[in-house]
Amino acid sequence: MAAAIIMISVFSGFIFETDDLVAMMGFGLASAVLFDAFVVRMAIVPAVHSLLGDAAWWLPKRLGRLLPNVDVEGERLRRRLQAAPPSPAPRSTPDHERDLVH
Repeated sequence: MAAAIIMISVFSGFIFETDDLVAMMGFGLASAVLFDAFVVRMAIVPAVHSLLGDAAWWLPKRLGRLLPNVDVEGERLRRRLQAAPPSPAPRSTPDHERDLVH
């Protein structure tokens, strides 16, 4: 929102230029950014996501095969560690054997 407000301010400054083309471009860009930021991103997109529910996040199988599997949070590692059998406890060596090794 902050970036949109800055862009609207800058493009609105072009409206006061003496060149008509620059003034029209400034008005057009300012109104387009205003519409995109406030109407599309704050009203239409959330409404569509609400209507679609989980289908909004559906990924086609073909595309799923092409994209790399990025495991940012380490969920796959967590599942692998939970599924793996516990490793045997390390054998403790008596003190006199430990002294011989070092």
